[in-house]
Amino acid sequence: MASLKLENIYKSFVKDQIVIDNFSIAIKDGEFLVLVGPSGCGKSTLLRIIAGLEEATSGDVFIGDRLVNNIHPKDRDIAMVFQNYALYPHMNVFDNLAFGLKLRKVDKSEITERVEEAAKILEIEDLLARKPKELSGGQRQRVALGRSIVRDPKVFLFDEPLSNLDAKLRVQMRTEIKKLHKRLKTTMVYVTHDQVEAMTMGDRIIVLKDGIVQQVGSPVEVYHNPINMFVAGFIGAPAMNFITGDIKNAQLVCDSFSIDLSELSEINKHEGQKVIFGIRPEDIHLDTNGFSLPLLVMEPLGNETLLHLEGKHTAILAKVRSTDATELGDNVNIRFDTKQICLFDCKSLKRIL
Repeated sequence: MASLKLENIYKSFVKDQIVIDNFSIAIKDGEFLVLVGPSGCGKSTLLRIIAGLEEATSGDVFIGDRLVNNIHPKDRDIAMVFQNYALYPHMNVFDNLAFGLKLRKVDKSEITERVEEAAKILEIEDLLARKPKELSGGQRQRVALGRSIVRDPKVFLFDEPLSNLDAKLRVQMRTEIKKLHKRLKTTMVYVTHDQVEAMTMGDRIIVLKDGIVQQVGSPVEVYHNPINMFVAGFIGAPAMNFITGDIKNAQLVCDSFSIDLSELSEINKHEGQKVIFGIRPEDIHLDTNGFSLPLLVMEPLGNETLLHLEGKHTAILAKVRSTDATELGDNVNIRFDTKQICLFDCKSLKRIL
């Protein structure tokens, strides 16, 4: 096991086209860190730089106390789990798990012991004689994990390992990876574009956009205290509602309604300012004393229902209990939990309240 540190990492594939811009992070020994962001934000490139599969334009990578910039990938003592499993189709599961150890000329008895231990951890003991084509997607991903476990690396790197699985298997494998981390207590860096995976798996998450760190923090911190509009909109499902309005007499005045914000202690600092108001769907409640908007679409989710409401120039998504849901075509009275709102500056898009 080891800590991991990246200092001032820059990466540019083409001149003046920066993929990663001054990225620095210190990852504690045994920490589970998730890099999350939209496609093309540089998260997989960062993972490849840690692994040594990609060279940084500038900056340093430390595994433990060792600078590894010029160390070959096979000598960095890391294990990487890929999106496409990368199993050898002509080998059975046992040989796929053992292959890396055989290349290192590990003793045969130790190879057998390590493979059997990894198979036991992942509950694939009865699959050792099968070829990859005889396995389901979830079983193949377990084998890919097992191939990393047998190496007993200092750091695990995961590059969107669940992207090829169906929804049910993804939930199951998220749990398996978290259980694996708890059991092995090894440093893990996990890349995903799925914010649900980021929220449920990471000790800390890093939100990336265009190669630039937007926010670093625990999942709860990033969810409840987003630093800017991008983070607020990217983290959370369904996404946060954004409404443009003006602050007048401690009220947010929009095209379709106005909201009293007088209970917010610093609202007077923004008097007369045009702002973007953010509210999460679960912080919108049905209330006969609230303001009224037409209901256009309902999405039943079992115990909850999503209500798509629309004002003059404003679309709002609310998440309510199914027992509270109204009829399609009705006008719906709602109120916002103003303790949970975010206000963003219209120009910088940074959070101001």
